[in-house]
Amino acid sequence: MNFDINNIIRTNIKNLKPYSSARDEFKGEASVYLDANENAFGSPLATSYNRYPDPMAYAVKTRLSQIKGVPPKNIFLGNGSDEAIDILFRSFCNPGVDNVIIVPPTYGMYEVSANINDVELKRVNLTADYQLNLEGIAEAIDKNTKLIFICSPNNPTGNSIHREDIETLLANFNGIVVIDEAYINFSRQKSFIQELTEYANLVVLQTLSKAWGLAALRVGMAFASEEIIEVFNKVKPPYNINEASQQLALEALQNTNQVNDWIKETLKERDQLVINLKNLDFVLDIYPSDANFILVKTTAADAIYNFLVENGIIIRNRNKVELCEGCLRITIGTPQENQTLIETLKSYKG
Repeated sequence: MNFDINNIIRTNIKNLKPYSSARDEFKGEASVYLDANENAFGSPLATSYNRYPDPMAYAVKTRLSQIKGVPPKNIFLGNGSDEAIDILFRSFCNPGVDNVIIVPPTYGMYEVSANINDVELKRVNLTADYQLNLEGIAEAIDKNTKLIFICSPNNPTGNSIHREDIETLLANFNGIVVIDEAYINFSRQKSFIQELTEYANLVVLQTLSKAWGLAALRVGMAFASEEIIEVFNKVKPPYNINEASQQLALEALQNTNQVNDWIKETLKERDQLVINLKNLDFVLDIYPSDANFILVKTTAADAIYNFLVENGIIIRNRNKVELCEGCLRITIGTPQENQTLIETLKSYKG
């Protein structure tokens, strides 16, 4: 496999001269800033947000580098992982010409981004045990296939994808393999970010929205080669991570012990919830999970979902998703929330 980014990057992106702000052109501290047409008097808030943020969120990347063991130059920060997904399409896929491969059932934004960017989507369904169909993927790849998206642990099924199967793709595909690890903190599996030096065509997505509990801040991460990260930085809006999100993310990233405690508690609650759900006669199966949610096969998914909504409990109905017929996806809540769910389900009369 001879991956060369120049063979897959769009010509207009290769030739793109990115927007440059004064904050890009000037490094260091100044005493007077009269460059960016900001309000020099401050903000009508306790904290002043009148100055534009660091375009590269370097302080956050530096802290992430310490936690993840990856140099800052290999980290991109986006407005959620969704921004990183969109930039992959805009940078590497020519609209109306190129295609990408997804492996359903999987995260829905890959398809939405493909449709927004007018990029053909090829679906190669997972196997019955929710693993990659490598033969099917190999058959689907053609000269215009630029990206393959793999979610591991997978949403909505919760399982991790076999590592050796992903490595097979990385070693043999001349495009980019995107591994979405939004739920990796809950998994026993090792992250692929340690493999960045092995595979030039690897992009790993992670997020601060799940285990880190910062969903409202919208901070997603992409880890990749310096070449690929440079493309991300070229295409992104100048100030894509706002100052409040940068400050709060930096503060949160000092509290790894709290997050680790919550992960342990979540896994303990997940195990207990599985035991309690198995006692309900309308539950047919609960699939093994490496995430902070479980996929539950039931006798009447729509009716159970509607019953819970009527009782003020919101879960995700996956009944109409391919290979997830009859299934509900349930996020692991607090002990009290999980107990309320079980008590409510016990009163369901199917």
